[in-house]
Amino acid sequence: LFDYAGPWNFEPVTGNPRGVGEHPHKGFETVTIIYDGEVSHRDSTGGGGTIGTGEVQWMTAGSGIIHEEFHSPGFSKSGGPFRMVQLWVNLPAKDKATPAKYQAITRDAIEDVTFDGGRARIIAGEFDGTRGPATTFTPINLWDVRLEADSEVTLPLPDGHTSMIAVLSGHVNIDGKGVGEAEIASFSRDGSGVTVRADGDAMLLVMTGEPIDEPVFGHGPFVMNTEAEIREAFAEFNSGKFGQLAAA
Repeated sequence: LFDYAGPWNFEPVTGNPRGVGEHPHKGFETVTIIYDGEVSHRDSTGGGGTIGTGEVQWMTAGSGIIHEEFHSPGFSKSGGPFRMVQLWVNLPAKDKATPAKYQAITRDAIEDVTFDGGRARIIAGEFDGTRGPATTFTPINLWDVRLEADSEVTLPLPDGHTSMIAVLSGHVNIDGKGVGEAEIASFSRDGSGVTVRADGDAMLLVMTGEPIDEPVFGHGPFVMNTEAEIREAFAEFNSGKFGQLAAA
């Protein structure tokens, strides 16, 4: 799943913050990348915190978790521009029962790779010898790429990976085909790489991952392999096995 929220300018609020109240997940990971604004997270493992511009929260739902995510108190009070991406990353069957956990990835932990006409922040995987800080269960690349106007770069896409590039701002030509803001380009798995030319300043999210090649059965907040496992997940949640949030 790929969810792009924004860009949007929020007015200040003095009451309840905007966001999503407590809810369960099981069988996959959520990855939230903040481009503008702040998000506060709490979960039933005791994990959580606030991430801001340029930061990432990587939550492994695994065997089951309950969490909530809202605009931070500071951002709610001040208002301002907000933009984020959230990904749902599937887990292999052998890892769906892994204990839930939370990774807060700060700006300082994400290294930059600069190249002629732009730069890439390496959140996960590897680019030009630089590795990202996120720990993953399967090989994944996640790069926050910024291109200057009229620049051209060849991005390596690993052989065998499912690969996509989301254009979050600007307009680019990828191997000669135009891709505009809030559009996604997908590619074959032959690992040949792609040439990207920016018509103006552009912001991209490059996503690649090794295919799991297992059945996927998703329903609501759960991503499992079979319908029976989905029913089991609902039963576990209803019986309290996912824990609960501490009192705020």
